[in-house]
Amino acid sequence: MSENIATILHVDMDAFYASVEERDNPKLKGKAVVVGAGKRGVVSAANYEARKFGIRAAMPVYKAKALAPHAVFLTPDIAKYSEVSKHVMQIFNDVTPYVEPISLDEAFLDVTENKMNNPSASLLAQEIRKRIKEEVGLNASAGISINKFTAKIASDINKPNGQKTIPPEDVLDFLKNLQIEKFFGVG
Repeated sequence: MSENIATILHVDMDAFYASVEERDNPKLKGKAVVVGAGKRGVVSAANYEARKFGIRAAMPVYKAKALAPHAVFLTPDIAKYSEVSKHVMQIFNDVTPYVEPISLDEAFLDVTENKMNNPSASLLAQEIRKRIKEEVGLNASAGISINKFTAKIASDINKPNGQKTIPPEDVLDFLKNLQIEKFFGVG
C-alpha cells in the first residue's frame, strides 16, 4: 500500500465456533459440525463440511437438521469462545492499537502505522494468521485494502484460511465488477 492512504485489514476467523469445537474435540474432524441447538434455536456457526449441505449461520436449527440430519449439533459455549477471542484480539493488539472488533471472531485493524514498523500489510496479515494458527490452533482469513468496506469483502474471497489484497489502484474496478450480493451489509 502507498503512503497517505489508510491500510485496513479485516481478519475473520474461519467457522469460529465450530472450529473451536473441532480443535477441542478432534473426533469431530471431517464431520459436519453445527453450533446451534434447540427446536427454536438458530445456527451460530457451521463448519465447511456442514456448509456443503447448504447450512449457514442464522438459519433455523430445524432447517439445518432437515438439510443434514447426520450432522453433529452442539450447544454454543459462549464463555469458551469468548476466552479464545480474547487471545485472538491480543494478537491483533500486538500489531496495532487500532483494533475495531465486530464480533468475537472478526475485527478491523488499521495497520497504516503499526507496532512492527512493517510497511507490508500482506506480510502483516500472514504473520497474524500464522500466530493465530500457532497460538490458538485455528485458521483465519484476511482482507487487505484502503477501507473497511473493501477489506471486509476481500476477506471472504479466499476463505477458508486465505487472504486477498485489493490495492488502492484496483478498488474502483473491483467494486464496479462486484455483484451487489457481495456488498457488506446488503442482503
